Amino acid sequence: CEGAVVAPPFSQDQMLRYIRFARTLNPEITEESRRVLVDCYRRLRQGDTMGRSRTAYRITVRQLESLIRLSEALARLHCDDQVRPSYVREAFRLLRKSIIHVETEDVTFDEADEFEDPPEDDFGASEGGMDESGGQQENEGNAPPPEEAAGNDAEEPSGADEQPKPAKAKKAKKKKKTQISFEEYESISNAIATYLRSRESETEETEGKESEEDKEAEEAEQSTYLTWGQVVEWYLEQCEAQIGDSLDELSRLRKLTNLVIRRLVKVDHVLVVIGDGDVPELERKLAVHPNYVVGA
Repeated sequence: CEGAVVAPPFSQDQMLRYIRFARTLNPEITEESRRVLVDCYRRLRQGDTMGRSRTAYRITVRQLESLIRLSEALARLHCDDQVRPSYVREAFRLLRKSIIHVETEDVTFDEADEFEDPPEDDFGASEGGMDESGGQQENEGNAPPPEEAAGNDAEEPSGADEQPKPAKAKKAKKKKKTQISFEEYESISNAIATYLRSRESETEETEGKESEEDKEAEEAEQSTYLTWGQVVEWYLEQCEAQIGDSLDELSRLRKLTNLVIRRLVKVDHVLVVIGDGDVPELERKLAVHPNYVVGA
């Protein structure tokens, strides 16, 4: 082993001459290699279609340029003046391997309090307290017999034992977590963003034209932005075939769509709230952020 290291197959001068010669080559892409390039780029694009890809970036023309440069570099490596199909396939393998390792994790939502049912224990405890106080006032006015008063005094320890119950109810309240795949999240978010942006584009076109009446223009401006609830109902209409007659699937998709919209507004900042933000969530008007490129 030590001898092989001391005496390499090529000297430093030979390697330098080899690199200088390889740089002088300008390999040409053959017609067959062009067809392989097109096929490899098409396969990369198909793996990146919306809703199926987990890559962290999109396949664009830059990846095609990288595929061409890698193929030409492999041809120079072999001191070949032509880019052969085998070089293109090897460049495609290297590029695809570098993309596969860049993956995104599943999306996890923390369900907010708005979608949880109001706790019944707190209301029951408060009502019970009012009844007990009201009962004491009535008893004081009616002056109950001594036997009943003694019975009430005997029941006080049991009431003291029941006081820690509200604390147990508070411990039981925990936020549930909902997890979906990144593909499903991208599918829902892109569908909503594309629809809202299309409505904004249509409104801009109508504003460019001269309107006969100012009332029609004002009505058009008001109808430009949909409310949170209207966006949810629109998406559920698109999933009508998936929902069918299942009420459980309808409830699941409704909750999931609300969670996705909340993340788009508060975390990803893809959507922005128009106007007053103090109104209930389902009544807030939504729009796509001006700097967000739909489908990018």
